[in-house]
Amino acid sequence: MAVETLYRSTRDLETTFVDRKLADAHDQMLELAESLTDVLLKNIPDLTEKQAEDTGIFMAKNRAVFAAAFKSNAGALAELVQGKGE
Repeated sequence: MAVETLYRSTRDLETTFVDRKLADAHDQMLELAESLTDVLLKNIPDLTEKQAEDTGIFMAKNRAVFAAAFKSNAGALAELVQGKGE
């Protein structure tokens, strides 16, 4: 019998990983998404919880693109406009 070690995030119990680094990265993405969701809900009055959560996850998954855009490279967002984001 073979033994396999699996990792999962406490924020996402359904997704498992065989690599701890990938599990940690997924957990960090979910943590960022959660924080973004909270900020969006507190600052945009008409935003629904679902919209805020979807937006937070989208931004967290594409954080490298947003980081580049916030560092005076607005052209980086073109990648997301063209539908290449996650």
